[in-house]
Amino acid sequence: MKPAEAYILNQDEPYRSILLQLQMIIESVVPDCELYFKWRIPFYYSRDLPLCYLNQSKDYVDLAFWHGEQLEKFQDNYVKTNRKSVMSLRYKSLDDIDDEIVVYVIEQQLRINTNPFKMILGSKKKLK
Repeated sequence: MKPAEAYILNQDEPYRSILLQLQMIIESVVPDCELYFKWRIPFYYSRDLPLCYLNQSKDYVDLAFWHGEQLEKFQDNYVKTNRKSVMSLRYKSLDDIDDEIVVYVIEQQLRINTNPFKMILGSKKKLK
């Protein structure tokens, strides 16, 4: 079993079910995506670009992504507090997941198609 899969399957409920549901949505929207284990959490990549990552923390699961400022819809659903470049959708139960919002975010990340790590590193270099 791959480390990213183990991360998901080893979570307690309801987090395991939330992660599995998000995994199913992501992989149905982007069938050719790749699941990696980076920084001890599952990361999804598409066409060698980071798409999103999953993180179980405290009493919720985050579906985290970049480029949130470019997304026009569902802004009230994004968690952005105390974050500089990442936003997330936060879930405490399976019932919290709105497929329409998750699909929208993933499709928009694909449309933007920009490596967020290069953007972040580039902006830090400009500040020096």
